[in-house]
Amino acid sequence: MIKEQTYKYIRHLPVIVFFGGLLAVAWWIIYNPWATLAPSLPGADGFAGTGAATEENIIIGAYFEERGSAPLTTGAESWPGFRGKEFDNIYRNRMPLIDNFSQGGTDILWSVELGEGHAGPAIYEGLVYLLDYDEEQRADMLKVFSLETGEELWRRWYNVHIRRNHGMSRTVPAVSEEYILTIGPRGHVMCVDRLSGDLLWGIDLENEWNTEIPLWYTGQCPLLDSGVAVIAPGGDALMIGVDAATGGILWETPNPHGWEMSHSSVIPFTYEGIKMYVYSAIGGAVGVAAEGPDAGSVLWEVPEWNHRVLAASPVCMPDGRIFLTAGYGAGSMLLQLHNRNGNIEPEILETFRPGEGLSSEQQTPVYADGHLFGVLPKDARALRNQFVCVDPEDITSFVWTSGPSARFGLGPFILADGKFYLLDDDGTLYIIEKSLQGFRQLDSMELIEDGHDAWAPLAIADGYMLLRDDQTMICIDLKR
Repeated sequence: MIKEQTYKYIRHLPVIVFFGGLLAVAWWIIYNPWATLAPSLPGADGFAGTGAATEENIIIGAYFEERGSAPLTTGAESWPGFRGKEFDNIYRNRMPLIDNFSQGGTDILWSVELGEGHAGPAIYEGLVYLLDYDEEQRADMLKVFSLETGEELWRRWYNVHIRRNHGMSRTVPAVSEEYILTIGPRGHVMCVDRLSGDLLWGIDLENEWNTEIPLWYTGQCPLLDSGVAVIAPGGDALMIGVDAATGGILWETPNPHGWEMSHSSVIPFTYEGIKMYVYSAIGGAVGVAAEGPDAGSVLWEVPEWNHRVLAASPVCMPDGRIFLTAGYGAGSMLLQLHNRNGNIEPEILETFRPGEGLSSEQQTPVYADGHLFGVLPKDARALRNQFVCVDPEDITSFVWTSGPSARFGLGPFILADGKFYLLDDDGTLYIIEKSLQGFRQLDSMELIEDGHDAWAPLAIADGYMLLRDDQTMICIDLKR
């Protein structure tokens, strides 16, 4: 009986398979499982949206706490924001700094644990300013430390929910004698009195200017320029100038093309007596008038520079050339500005793919001695992550490269006392001679034990250097 039933089943098996196949094909056509799939794009590896902003009651700068007694100001120097005083990442004090770690720099003067992120510090006359994200309290926190001791003096914060996405905080505060200006991961701008910590004003860029927060949250570092806070929100205005004392809008730049905020920062630049703010937006590069009755007006724009992921800031050279670069296959572009009877006109000199010349995924190259120095991105093929030197006259020809045995990830670097101090991803600090003759590494040492994603910009003042990885900030003394 069992054999007979089995035989009947086998005899009808082809019919069952045939009709089963028809049902599968019909399901495939009707359901279309590919409809739920999306291409893998940069930034799709975590939550970067900000739709929750309208559901939260975010009160910028709502809370304040004193943590320690303010010391007498002992520092004479400042590194007041992103890339220092001159926005070129060059430390110009002539004090001798170490050439190798036998001369000093090996002792950690102090360290602090931080929320996960890549926000860099600013230094102003002996005080350190950092915008951190506290996961436990779900808050953007402006923290102030003593440069010499690391003691936290006070903090001001506000609650905002942020999900981890390769870290959270990313920006460097801008600090002047009177003000501290910050931008949080979700575009909350806060301005406070530098000495007292009193809140002066705040702006929610998403809700007030319809800003589209970029992938991996806000990376644009704010700019303070002679009492004016300069922000590039995208959305309803490409750029705005805000009175740092009152929060009043002084000028705004129209955004007819709908260009969006990038991770790049606004860089001041004066060319043939015309001061401008240069910005690499998602949509194009632009120069905006910085002063006079035309402040906020567009002087020039280059829509051909259009990439979705932009982190490095423009490098402006004295002769009017501007170097633009980005990662994720974007490569680089070299512009030349021309002053034609008071009208600034940009000319595209060259464009380069990664590996063809200098390009950078995250850090902004340094211009010194008529040459550009930078770390190549991971898509530069055989040259990936090498430290290189190029002549702007021929960016496709390398003056030198660090070679395949010296790769540095996404590491930040500063030029000081004729040397580059370069921090790699894992927290090792390299000392590299500034030279046009070839790459020469002077020394290296792991300073952050088990370091991870040490991408934040470095800061230096009075010979003290601040470095951090994704969770720890340390201070070392580089004075020889």
